[in-house]
Amino acid sequence: MVVRMNNVKNCRMNKYCYALIFTIFSFSKYAVNAQVAKTVFLPKCGIPTRWASQVDVEHPLPDYPRPQMQRDNWINLNGLWDYAITNERNVLPDIYSGKILVPFPIESSLSGVRKGLTRSQILWYKRNVKISGIKSDERLLLHFGAVDYKATIYVNGKLIGTHEGGYTSFSLDISHVVKRGDNEIVVKVYDPTDDGINPHGKQSLNPGNIYYTASSGIWQTVWLERVPSSYVSDVTIASDIDSGYVKINVATVDCLGKGDSIKISCSDGTSAIGALKGDMKLLIKSPHLWTPDDPFLYDLNISLIRNNKVIDVVNSYFGMRKISVKKDSTGVDRIFLNNKYVYNLGVLDQGFWPDGLYTAPTDDALKFDIAICKKMGFNTIRKHIKIESDRWYYHADKLGVIVWQDFVNPNVKLLPSAKKAFEDQVEETIKQLYNHPCITTWVLFNEKWGQYDQQRLTRWVKEKDPSRLVNGHSGELLYVNNQLRSPAPDAYIDADLTDIHSYPYPRNAPSLDGKARVLGEYGGIGVSVDGHKWNDLETGWGYDGTISPSAMLSQYEDMMDSIIILERDGLSASIYTQPFDVESEQNGLISYDRQVAKVPLEKLQAINNRILNRISSIGATHENIIIDVMDTTVVSYNVRMDEFKNGRNDSVFLRRLTVEANKRSQLDEVQLIANRYLKGLKNPFAEENLRFITKFTKNVNDTGFSILYNNVNRVNAILGPDEAEACITACIENSEIKPYIDEQKHPEWDEIKKRISRFGPLGKETLLQAQVFYSINLKDYNLFSEVASEWYNTYGKNRKWVTDFLINTMSWYLFLDCKDTSALTIAIAWIQKVVERSPSPDNYDTYANLLYKTGEKDKAIEIQEIAVKLHTGDGNISELITHLEKMKKGEPTWDN
Repeated sequence: MVVRMNNVKNCRMNKYCYALIFTIFSFSKYAVNAQVAKTVFLPKCGIPTRWASQVDVEHPLPDYPRPQMQRDNWINLNGLWDYAITNERNVLPDIYSGKILVPFPIESSLSGVRKGLTRSQILWYKRNVKISGIKSDERLLLHFGAVDYKATIYVNGKLIGTHEGGYTSFSLDISHVVKRGDNEIVVKVYDPTDDGINPHGKQSLNPGNIYYTASSGIWQTVWLERVPSSYVSDVTIASDIDSGYVKINVATVDCLGKGDSIKISCSDGTSAIGALKGDMKLLIKSPHLWTPDDPFLYDLNISLIRNNKVIDVVNSYFGMRKISVKKDSTGVDRIFLNNKYVYNLGVLDQGFWPDGLYTAPTDDALKFDIAICKKMGFNTIRKHIKIESDRWYYHADKLGVIVWQDFVNPNVKLLPSAKKAFEDQVEETIKQLYNHPCITTWVLFNEKWGQYDQQRLTRWVKEKDPSRLVNGHSGELLYVNNQLRSPAPDAYIDADLTDIHSYPYPRNAPSLDGKARVLGEYGGIGVSVDGHKWNDLETGWGYDGTISPSAMLSQYEDMMDSIIILERDGLSASIYTQPFDVESEQNGLISYDRQVAKVPLEKLQAINNRILNRISSIGATHENIIIDVMDTTVVSYNVRMDEFKNGRNDSVFLRRLTVEANKRSQLDEVQLIANRYLKGLKNPFAEENLRFITKFTKNVNDTGFSILYNNVNRVNAILGPDEAEACITACIENSEIKPYIDEQKHPEWDEIKKRISRFGPLGKETLLQAQVFYSINLKDYNLFSEVASEWYNTYGKNRKWVTDFLINTMSWYLFLDCKDTSALTIAIAWIQKVVERSPSPDNYDTYANLLYKTGEKDKAIEIQEIAVKLHTGDGNISELITHLEKMKKGEPTWDN
């Protein structure tokens, strides 16, 4: 098995250091977190939020979804839709699988489906809607808050339009195809998540570590809106506190010009009537400024008038505020809000929910996340690589929190189409969120994820929106445990801020004239809350391990003392990671289900006020927030083991004790307790129980083995493809092969074959796989040539655990040490398929070296040139060039 590193990049570096080591019999240990395949509506969520039970199946998320362009005449289409998943991209399905609750992603428990999509699958939605009819002077608009990723819309069987971009809203005029009575709406969705060109944020088809479960399909509100044939289509609002004006631009559809006008009325009593083209200005006398202390908002009424008659009305709001970088009284560049220095004390909010994933269960839940951040004493939220629904920003406007808004990073493969998809999404994001006063800063890139053309894009964003700061790259300088991981020669070109990330302890950003210094991420203190974890079988992680709540409070206080010193030295902002746990990350101040605060909120607020009260107050939130505080009572493992030995056998106790024993590496006790737990299970096929079985079933004599072996299809229907086989083959290896391999250098494969024949095809697969990895490990290339093709063609190419990365690494080791032509030919066939699926520089490099070693010099040079061309600039570009130069000179590319 290849030694697993933190990321693929590190693995590739080790490849060149010849430090990766093969050990056999571990490859079948499954590493893919497949999505769950359930069809029962609203399946149980392991750790639901308090709002999950409040979801109205008939009317989920009923609030008007666009508070800054609100009309009265609308119909919410959230609720139960028919759904289907197909492998055909252009044919509407004849049969739908069941019901899905819109607007919750199909992977979420609140959707009622909780099933994932692969790159080759299409998700379909269908719903019938009764419409009373469209008058000649009316239009009917179909609005989507967000659909991830590519949406194609049909109404009554006719193609209406498409939209690409999983984070922004779009609207379609369906007036010409609707009829009186029943109308059928069909939505076709393609979402490859991180396996495509699309911006996808923290979503992954294989979630783990800092990446989370995908959110595919419709994940924001769908609604119909009846408007006049001429109507207001968009409103852009920009405030100027220095002059006291607010500038308003109103876009319309099918207005005549002559006889048509716009009337704007503000809640302070001012109003104006103007032409349809150009900006209109309202003079706001003694403007009431928007701040986190006092988030004052002006109401705005916009009327479209034709021949002295109002034909369309839109209600909106705005805030008067200004953001800038200026020098303070000591000459230090700082972040100024409304011409006053305001320290941005923030948190990094991922915007994930255990029950709804990208979608909050209710509007109150959405509001809660912002309110509790203020309750903890923060005045800023960095919304991390996700665009929220408009109502989130509405609550941020109303409650008063400064928002740094990340753009959703481009796919890191950086194909030309990925760059276009990213820039299209950035432009739509700026346009959609432009009017929200809470947003003060755009964050272009994060930690070099898909970074390119940084100067051009920073300038472009400023041109699109000169009213906000642009953080051109948050964390391009990344420190982990005091080590700089990503040096950059010109990290902050044309940006308004210098921004570093430092885990876990804070440090200051570089000082550059005209730029404010900010700490874009730090902290990540991990505390695990039993009973409130995404996966109760895993400890989870924090950036510096997991510790006790009291230690967390002490470390946080120490960090804030450091922040105070750094602020005096010129720091203008700091963003703590993070307010809530997310899936495997246990570094939140509050548990993932928002049920438990790891330290008392009032203590956090008091600590945070040490810095904010020196500079400006933030105003405590008026929201009534009730949340439990973590129980710090500790019961030792030895005490629990004594209880177990004395006969305690309730399921919750046994399950948690198994996890604790595993964490302490007490493997004999793990198996003893786990088998006791499994023998008492009433429903082994519940998802959480099957995950327990696959984690703690280690050999063929364990209780869980027979459950898996006798129910492969049923298990895979719940856990996903290959999950049962992965565990079964691992058990066969551990029990029937590994002990004999360990005892002798040259195993008696015939004897092993007889012993595992009782396991049928899975036994044969296990044997072939063992022989393949054994042959590479001990350089027995005759054996490899005998078994490798049969293993790969019959089993390996169809298994999820046989990844492209694994094939690449195996092929590389064959290149390094093997001189057997037949074995190298097999490796070439393997890596050629990998390159077709994953055209990365790493894969091309392996392919080229193998070709070169077998004498195909010209083709090898051609392939290696592709590897160099595809490389994005990080990692081993020098090695790729060195290989190319040696190939051209006819020299060996590696010292064997």
